Amino acid sequence: MSVGVAIVLRVIVGSEQTRLVIVRGNSASGKSSVAAGIRERYGRGLALVGQDNLRRVVLRERDVPGGANVGLIDLTARYALDAGYHVVVEGILYADRYSDMLAGLVGDHRGVSRCYYLDIPIEETLARHASKADAEYLAEVTDQHLWQWYRQRDLLPGGLETVIGPDSGLQATVERIMTETGLARRAAN
Repeated sequence: MSVGVAIVLRVIVGSEQTRLVIVRGNSASGKSSVAAGIRERYGRGLALVGQDNLRRVVLRERDVPGGANVGLIDLTARYALDAGYHVVVEGILYADRYSDMLAGLVGDHRGVSRCYYLDIPIEETLARHASKADAEYLAEVTDQHLWQWYRQRDLLPGGLETVIGPDSGLQATVERIMTETGLARRAAN
């Protein structure tokens, strides 16, 4: 009788100088705004890997367990890290669908890796969504969708994430992440 042995190969990515930042949270929690703020503040040399862009635009795929976008997010982040870019991965990235990939990416990265979860109550989520200026998007994504998609404190296992609550505004959140990851010291300004 033979016993199966699983072999897991780790592919180390990036360098000790690269930074990996993961920003997760529910729809309309501010993830994209935070990621854009980090990129704007940092300048060139920072890759933004957005779940919605890769899943909805590049692949035109629904968010389903085992979807092709999971591997594409991983591959894109790894490629950018190996090319010397700092990387911000942002998206809803439900824990039950993305935690293995995200934990592997963090574990394989040589440099500083930090994960953040924007913990915004559903009432605030609905208010933020209603304030968006894109009328076409508001017609496409309704309050009913937000209720269906909402997962309270959908944290990654193992205490991997720092939780940021609704009391932290956009600029404070960007500054906190920039400081905690060391990106503030490296910013081109």
